[in-house]
Amino acid sequence: MVTSFGVSLDSAPPAGGTTPASGLEGRLSGRRAWQAAYIRRLWVSDTVIVIAAVTLAQWVRFGDSGVLHTSAFPQALSYALVSALLALSWLATLIIFRTRTTRVIGSGPDEYRRIFVSTVRLFGLIAIVSLLFRLDLARLYLAIAFPVGLVGLLVSRWVWRRVIARKRSRGEFQTSVLVVGGERAVRSLAESFERGTGDGYRVVGMCIPGHTGARNDKIVVGDRDIPVYGDEGDVIRALGFCNADTVAVTATEHLGHEGMRSLAWDLEPHHVDLVVSPGMMDVSGPRLSMRPVAGLPLIHVEKPRYHGAQKFSKISFDFVFATLALVLVSPVMLAAALAIKLTSKGPVFYKSERMGLDGRPFPMLKFRSMIVDADKQVASLTGANEGAGVLFKMREDPRVTKVGRYLRKYSLDELPQFINVLRREMSVVGPRPPLRREVEAYDGTVRRRLLVKPGITGLWQVSGRSDLSWEETVRLDLSYVENWSMMGDVLIIGKTVRAVLAGDGAY
Repeated sequence: MVTSFGVSLDSAPPAGGTTPASGLEGRLSGRRAWQAAYIRRLWVSDTVIVIAAVTLAQWVRFGDSGVLHTSAFPQALSYALVSALLALSWLATLIIFRTRTTRVIGSGPDEYRRIFVSTVRLFGLIAIVSLLFRLDLARLYLAIAFPVGLVGLLVSRWVWRRVIARKRSRGEFQTSVLVVGGERAVRSLAESFERGTGDGYRVVGMCIPGHTGARNDKIVVGDRDIPVYGDEGDVIRALGFCNADTVAVTATEHLGHEGMRSLAWDLEPHHVDLVVSPGMMDVSGPRLSMRPVAGLPLIHVEKPRYHGAQKFSKISFDFVFATLALVLVSPVMLAAALAIKLTSKGPVFYKSERMGLDGRPFPMLKFRSMIVDADKQVASLTGANEGAGVLFKMREDPRVTKVGRYLRKYSLDELPQFINVLRREMSVVGPRPPLRREVEAYDGTVRRRLLVKPGITGLWQVSGRSDLSWEETVRLDLSYVENWSMMGDVLIIGKTVRAVLAGDGAY
């Protein structure tokens, strides 16, 4: 008996495995089912937002009536017709720029970028057409429709993505992945997917080159047992068991050119996506480019840039943001200073030596949240250390004052660090500012954190703060150093606000 994959139902599954799934039908009723439903909802929300933006613009500008006059045509056009044409053109542009393709929905900033670019180009085209045909389009009409519609579309996508993230955190809306590669590579990929639960990738099976079945037919990743279905030649057979809708290949050296091409051809009739992992960790999209050379698709990895225009833009952003922040939070800082002074003896501010750019020390300012001479008690509390790696952290630190506990929970003790930013010792966003004893314990890899200025916030701040392991803290900091960009900084700042308000992982 043969399934739609050509796999014998009588063939034995791996040890501890299951019988073959329903193949193509199962995948279509899985990932493609939720994707189709999600895209339909995007259609509805996009249509409602575009129509609402255009209608609002016409109502605010003209009320119940409006006529478009033009010297190119003898007849006057009603703005109701203009609004209908604008709405249809807008929706068509969203289709042309593929803003609802399965490749971008629910993951990555490309979804936002496509919406922004499509909308800007549409209204740019309208401006050119108006000039060529001498259309006297009301400026206020366009000035309302453009920002209202663009913001509405972006906010709508953000809301839908939050819905997907919640679904994925509960195990729904998943992309099932069969990984092909060496044991170390597939384990690393599976662990990465486990960390990025919001991306919705879940490894459901593995094919390991050289696997004979004599070894364990499963690999433990976290609290999950992932079955091994054979070697690189058993991919098609394995799909019948694990019901994956994506095959991720890390073993390109084992398959070779012919093997990769054959695998791609074999997967075509099964409607299964094929992705190739280059084996590079924490390299962002802007640093990667695909360039065909001699018929081979080569991935070019650009070097991180810490100088030139990017450095100037970051310094400018830091100065403007820190200045505005100090002005806005000055009442909060005044209240915090009074609370510290009235409830405990000692100075309001605490200066802690930290290591900055290229390992240069600087005094980092904080509101004092501990008793005076708290640093001298570290040695006696070492046995109760709950920090990861070289970090010293305690959830119930006896040195923390009552006011200090509140300040630390919501990161209010870090507000004076904006002064460090103005002094160009720190950045608004960057790696966690380390102590001298931490830097002295760094190995060659970790020292790359010192290539950029430490930040008030960073990836570590929005990813768990003190609850992170040392390895995860280092990985996030190095990822920032390798990939930092202005847009990335803006996104981190937005996530920081949510993390601080939640107060999770801070002690």
